[in-house]
Amino acid sequence: MRKLAQFLPDGFTLSILAIVILGAFFPCRGEFARWVGIASKIAISLLFFLQGARLSRAAVLAGILHWRLHLQIFSSTFIAFPLLGLALQPVSGTVIAPPLYVGLLFLCTLPSTVQASVIFTSIAGGNVAAALCSASLSSIVGMALTPLLIGLLLHARGESSLSGVMSIALQVLVPFLAGQVLQHRLEPWIKRNARTVRRVDLGSVLLMVYGAISAATLSGMWRLLPVQSFLALVLVDGVLLAVVLTANIFIARCAGFARPDEIAIAFCGTQKSLIMGIPMANALFAGSTLGFVVLPMIVYHQMQFMTCANIARRYARSERRRVLEVGRGV
Repeated sequence: MRKLAQFLPDGFTLSILAIVILGAFFPCRGEFARWVGIASKIAISLLFFLQGARLSRAAVLAGILHWRLHLQIFSSTFIAFPLLGLALQPVSGTVIAPPLYVGLLFLCTLPSTVQASVIFTSIAGGNVAAALCSASLSSIVGMALTPLLIGLLLHARGESSLSGVMSIALQVLVPFLAGQVLQHRLEPWIKRNARTVRRVDLGSVLLMVYGAISAATLSGMWRLLPVQSFLALVLVDGVLLAVVLTANIFIARCAGFARPDEIAIAFCGTQKSLIMGIPMANALFAGSTLGFVVLPMIVYHQMQFMTCANIARRYARSERRRVLEVGRGV
């Protein structure tokens, strides 16, 4: 049962899957859909405001001097991933539907996730301080860089211009900066109500997913998305995850990083933040295409959780064996 449990999805992923099913069979319509849209816009601002109030500047500054580690993670997150997304362009219109490829490109521009990166690094016995610092910096930089990158990638494909990208970045950044300004006042309250804040984050994401899937359902997305195209998306996401994860571990070892640093690089440089991605997608995309855009993120999130949970446990078991062998004088 324990071996089976490590491959099971987490509660957040199950909640998202339930919301996707709800939006597919019972989409919001009419006046209700309008209120869901208004609530989603409010949720975007609230989510990024809380992100700003919660991310500790001290924690970010404490590990910033480990520049080689951060350089590899940032290169993976904001250079290698987007380049791989462009390299996958031949699958658009052949293997997967073009709107799904836009979602795949958007996935490749997202920052790393903070909570999961730190948790998996901790389980594996890695450099937790460096993981926290790097993932936090990734989230902060990604608020401005992700809209810019996706604008550049879509412009390169002739699908979009850069107009409006900076205004979208400001829509995300202004609440975050407000949270940073008020951080010293809000920090005690956030610490006392950490569980409530986490529920607000997850609830906001679920609300936005419901709105996106509802709009896609009413536009006929599920009729336009053949089963083989969805299965191909799962395969492409899996290959993307495997390539980046393997490359990060290989480069970390070749560059001579210590084992704890290698673990932090493996997780921080591979994961993509769904909690950041959903509200950004809601801000950047609209209408029927939104459902296609968020689908690659949802699939990748599930894969990264199961894969990284398994790898973290393998790292932990390997370290325990090493310690036992040292203790026995082997």
